[in-house]
Amino acid sequence: AVRGRAEASKVRNGSGRASVEGRFEGVFAGHVARIVADAGGETDEDGSLIALRSVGADGRSRAHLGGRSVPVSVLSDLADRLLAVHGQNDQLRLLRPSEQREVLDRFAGDDVAEPLRQYREVRDEWLAVVAELTERTSRSREMAQQADLLKHGLDEIAAVDPKPGEDAELAEQVKRLTATEELRAAASGAQAAVSGAADGDPDQPGALGLIGEARRRLAGADDSALRDLEPRLAEAEMLLNDVGAELGGYLDGLDADPGLLEQILARQAELKTLTRKYAPDIDGVLAWAEDANSRLASMDTSEEALAALAARRDELAAQLAVHAAAVSAARTVAAAELAGAVTEELSGLAMGQAQIEVTVKRRATDASDPQALRVDGELVHAGGSGVDDVELMLKAHPAAPAMPVHKAASGGELSRVMLAIEAVLADADTG
Repeated sequence: AVRGRAEASKVRNGSGRASVEGRFEGVFAGHVARIVADAGGETDEDGSLIALRSVGADGRSRAHLGGRSVPVSVLSDLADRLLAVHGQNDQLRLLRPSEQREVLDRFAGDDVAEPLRQYREVRDEWLAVVAELTERTSRSREMAQQADLLKHGLDEIAAVDPKPGEDAELAEQVKRLTATEELRAAASGAQAAVSGAADGDPDQPGALGLIGEARRRLAGADDSALRDLEPRLAEAEMLLNDVGAELGGYLDGLDADPGLLEQILARQAELKTLTRKYAPDIDGVLAWAEDANSRLASMDTSEEALAALAARRDELAAQLAVHAAAVSAARTVAAAELAGAVTEELSGLAMGQAQIEVTVKRRATDASDPQALRVDGELVHAGGSGVDDVELMLKAHPAAPAMPVHKAASGGELSRVMLAIEAVLADADTG
């Protein structure tokens, strides 16, 4: 009624108006004080604050705060800050162990939050190492096979020893040398045709050899007409000698080493054995090799690597156990304080004989638990919120045994326990 939608049906038959009035004491944290100040309200002489909501039979409603008429939205904002409405769902929520642990941690504040933060940081790293060690151990054979393939590839690449961009550079050289070799082939072929084979093969005399043979034949002829032709052949021989010499000079002037193109083509063939297997070009092959080296480092399944991981796991487990014990100790101290505070609140809620106890117990487990952790000689489950189970216990009267609150309390009593807890938590939050 204070913060919900006003309904005329809430007005009793025969009455003109229904009203709800609430007096709040000791609730003036900064956000509440601002709401009151902005509304122009004032506290009573005893420091308490009065809020009033009324609805008429005609459906019209009015809201007052600290003696001032205010919009209903102001009361709604105030109610969100100050009131906790409990029903069956809230009671069921209190039955969950995780919820009871959260209640204790919220009450304890930084006393638990700080060691719990350190616990979680170490736990994250510990779980990562445990998972990596488990994976490496279970997949050691598969990873060893993959490692062998990667090593073979790296050895093959290392044997060729490619340089960045080498394939592109060689392609440019081949292009230049191919053009040069075409010129060399033309010049050397012409020289052989003029001067004959370089090794003096008589079967390949060339034009000069043939002209020399013609001169000898004409010079020994008995016919003067034939002998008169010999000087003309001599002139042709001189001309061919000049051409042959110029062709030789041209060949000597070419920059290309006749064997260089062959060497480059052979090197290209070596590089292509890599680009066919690992990447389209040499830069890609080198990138593959770099990635393979990184993968090999993470796939180290040697006994030394596994032993190093196991040692790191044990080191982190020891650190984690220290932080877990610190969280448990802080919760144990806070549990006694919370129990006393909630018990005191219950005394004002018609449960004066009831006593609340808050137990903090470590959750035992066995070695099959992947999150098993040994703390103070006990194997416990290292969950995300520590190793503790927290449970609220209720003693209906001093002589009654302490039982879990959901077993010892009726539905109405559960609601009062929830209300008492909310009051204690509100004090803790503002404190």
